[in-house]
Amino acid sequence: MINSWTDLDDAGVAVAAARAGADVVRSMYGQRLSRVDKGGGDFATAADVAAEQRIVEVIRAARPGDAVLGEEGGRRGAADAARRWLVDPLCGTLNYAVGTMLVAVNVTLPGRAAAVADPFADEVFVTDGTAAWLRRDGVDTPLAPSAATRLVDVNLDPPFPGAPAFRAVDLLAHPGFARWFRPRVVSTTLALAWVAAGRRAAYVTDGDDLSASVHFAAGIALCRAAGCVVTGLDGTPAGPGVRGLVAAGDAETHGRLMSLIQDRR
Repeated sequence: MINSWTDLDDAGVAVAAARAGADVVRSMYGQRLSRVDKGGGDFATAADVAAEQRIVEVIRAARPGDAVLGEEGGRRGAADAARRWLVDPLCGTLNYAVGTMLVAVNVTLPGRAAAVADPFADEVFVTDGTAAWLRRDGVDTPLAPSAATRLVDVNLDPPFPGAPAFRAVDLLAHPGFARWFRPRVVSTTLALAWVAAGRRAAYVTDGDDLSASVHFAAGIALCRAAGCVVTGLDGTPAGPGVRGLVAAGDAETHGRLMSLIQDRR
């Protein structure tokens, strides 16, 4: 029996924090929310801010000595803290703001634990850094990646930092893509969680050092623990200094995508 937040292991803290944030996101859905303009068409809503605050409260209660890096509030805690949690309180803000329920709440302690909560499906995708599982209705089921759907999520959000060498939108125009795959666009961490769960064959995006990003760290951790093939756009393991991300349910799918990407580059 858990007597306090501090009795939880790191994966348990990640789950509790992600669920707390998901509760806020779900409770504020459909309301007319104030927005904070971030420039370039990006923005946060009052739900982003409130969810992050609740997540941070849980982490602080459970691990008072740890630091937290949140998308909305920046860094909190001691600058010399040995451990730092990454928090994306509402991945898919644009979807959420227009009444689309394809969003996620991400909480990650790099190298140790991660949780991705779907506020509307009442699902939490979890890893303790070794295993990965889906928690639904109090039942844990191991995540099993599969490319059977042949559905590939592609992040089409601008800017395109790899252009002109690589743009995800160009991948869809490759004649070989339609031969093997069908495109989908979610543009949230749900896409990576769904790759880990076998609901998507793969996910492709551009970007720099995504393994340390509040947006991507949780999904990358899930995919790795579930046994997916996770690399940058050049085929090297995703990590510091590696551009982009290709996460695939199996090696065959990853190889086909890398071949298409190299053709477009």
